Amino acid sequence: MQAPSVGGVLLPRGNGDTVRLSRGASLTDFAEKIGANPASLVQVMLNLGEMVTATQSVSDDTLQLLADEMNYTLQIVSPEEEDRELLESFDIEFGENEGGEEALVARPPVVTVMGHVDHGKTRLLDAIRKTNVVAGEAGGITQHIGAYQVATEVNGEHRAITFIDTPGHEAFTAMRARGAKSTDIAILVVAANDGVMPQTIEALNHAKAADVPIVVAVNKIDVEGADPTKVRGQLTEFGLVAEEYGGETMFVDISAKQGLNIDSLLEAVVLTADAALDLRANPEQDAQGIAIEAHLDRGRGAVATVLVQRGTLRVGDTMVVGDAYGRVRAMLDDTGNTVDEAGPSTPVLVLGLTNVPGAGDNFLVVDEDRTARQIAEKRAARERNAAFAKSRRRVSLEDLDKVLKAGEVQQLNLIIKGDASGSVEALESSLLQLDVGEDVDLRILHRGVGAVTETDVTLAAGSDAIIIGFNVRAEGRATSLAEREGVDVRYYSVIYQVIDEIEAALKGMLKPEYEEVELGTAEIREVFRSSKLGNIAGVLIRSGEVKRNTKARLLRDGKVVAENLNIEGLRRFKDDVTEIREGFEGGINLGNYNDIKIDDVIATYEMREKPRV
Repeated sequence: MQAPSVGGVLLPRGNGDTVRLSRGASLTDFAEKIGANPASLVQVMLNLGEMVTATQSVSDDTLQLLADEMNYTLQIVSPEEEDRELLESFDIEFGENEGGEEALVARPPVVTVMGHVDHGKTRLLDAIRKTNVVAGEAGGITQHIGAYQVATEVNGEHRAITFIDTPGHEAFTAMRARGAKSTDIAILVVAANDGVMPQTIEALNHAKAADVPIVVAVNKIDVEGADPTKVRGQLTEFGLVAEEYGGETMFVDISAKQGLNIDSLLEAVVLTADAALDLRANPEQDAQGIAIEAHLDRGRGAVATVLVQRGTLRVGDTMVVGDAYGRVRAMLDDTGNTVDEAGPSTPVLVLGLTNVPGAGDNFLVVDEDRTARQIAEKRAARERNAAFAKSRRRVSLEDLDKVLKAGEVQQLNLIIKGDASGSVEALESSLLQLDVGEDVDLRILHRGVGAVTETDVTLAAGSDAIIIGFNVRAEGRATSLAEREGVDVRYYSVIYQVIDEIEAALKGMLKPEYEEVELGTAEIREVFRSSKLGNIAGVLIRSGEVKRNTKARLLRDGKVVAENLNIEGLRRFKDDVTEIREGFEGGINLGNYNDIKIDDVIATYEMREKPRV
């Protein structure tokens, strides 16, 4: 096949050669890869029906269209891969411990405390840190994100543990949505008098989605009505089986208020970490890690709480955090004291950044300020280009069948929120019993009682899930967040309607089905010749009615001789009409089709969408 020509200039045509481009690339970027003039590619896109400027960030689909036309194989580089290549260009390896096994030393486990409101998460941290955090919080609800390190003694050995304290699960999920892995172990706090509550299940599902080991702290064992055994039984339904029942999950009965068994809980965390994880890092290399939280402080400027994952961070180091960079002016620990250095699994507040990074952004230390600035600027440009390009739509029920065929998903993830636990359980049970074959798996990431929250939307965004709201609606800013993130939220009030739509989506039947409906038949009594319009059929309407601009087929001696014809002209005497009813005569023009004879029958029909029942 000849190479495409624009203005007499032959464009370089690939032979299936691979072109690697980042998400949000422009035609200029494509032209540089193949050695072409960007203006020529603009003309090619125009010929393909797409108006695109040379420097405009375009979607993956547009780049694919151009690649197909030019006979190139397009490879879109993921942001993670692009970031790795960017760092490799500066001879930086992120996410790897430098040196051999001998360079690695044990690091403390990083723990997130999760659970239902008022089950004692903050009071537990208060008991662990021996400081009164609750007194400084409005309504006893955590208003900030902090990270703290405590020491304990296990088998005569001093061990440190780092705690990340989050308001609800927002930061936990937001970081996971960015692909960050910050937490090693989750402590699930459950009140012994309340048992498993909606947010308990929500926290459990977040921890499972992040694939971290779980230690259960059964709190409030000192209050009336406490039943730790009931909690163990309830959590068995969600896959957490206590060690005493033959499972692998450690349960510790505690009282955060009385300070009972806190040491046993810390010991359980250390033992779980030792048994399930290999927590080692090289403290001698340049520091790398993750931003837990960041904000703009009126007096200090941009500050970020960072968790060092490997290496040692020191005052004076030049660091890059996402698209922010700067020299570390000062570091503060969780007590507000200044520190000069922070080793693996140590959280510190860093001052000196140029702007505020995002929660979950990776950070690394580089040798020169210029290198830091270049990395930050390229990251910022990449984010900007990706944002300018058309954002990828997340999976919705309508396009599920399409993405299944493309091999993009192997399972449909659902989040179910309802008005009552009985309704939610019944709905979940019914959905899990659907027989949909082997094409796709149905996975319910989370189920809960109450309105659809921002947390639900964030979890759905990070997992390409669809949210089902049963007799509930989205609250607060959850609706706008869902629109911004492209999350599909469905509302229902009838349980079988949910089941039918999900089953239809899983079987690829949600697309409209059409059926043919016969409108009328006309018998040809005479054929008139017209130099302008061709042959015109003089007809008698035998049944129904014949309408202009409908589909028709021609029957001769009971056999179909022509399909997919159009009633392009319809006349009664000298007047153009839109329809002729049964028993009346008229003239029919079938457009360019002229092979008609007397006694032929014209059968008209239309395609109507079948309602889903």
